[in-house]
Amino acid sequence: MQAVIFMGLQASGKSSFYKERFFATHVRISLDLLRTRNRERRLMAMCLETQQPFVIDNTNPTRDERAKYIDAAKSANFSVVGYYFRSKTDECMARNQQRSEPVPDIGILSTARKLELPAFGEGFDTLKYVRLTQAGFVVEEWNHEI
Repeated sequence: MQAVIFMGLQASGKSSFYKERFFATHVRISLDLLRTRNRERRLMAMCLETQQPFVIDNTNPTRDERAKYIDAAKSANFSVVGYYFRSKTDECMARNQQRSEPVPDIGILSTARKLELPAFGEGFDTLKYVRLTQAGFVVEEWNHEI
């Protein structure tokens, strides 16, 4: 089974990428939808227990924030795939203004300050970069240099 962890700024395209690539195969676990960490934990536990593939669709900017998902998935013998959404803060802020419920700018700026590049040493089996272009999403193999 597979656990997918998205990492990136708000409005970098994570939820749209989920809908395009994972909607038919993976449960979406998102604080935007679930609203509480308790609900998030319970849904992830159910996915792990029933061997249901899932996507963590949150910003997950730091290694510490990602560790709880990676550790739980590894304990349940899931493979862990990370998608790092490469984006520029100003582009995310512009896209954010097009949302029906935009995130306050300070939220995006705060996440940008905390954002840490992922590493295989965290427990990822696979890492990929995602870029949002005029033509859509481009997925690239992980390269330690941006």
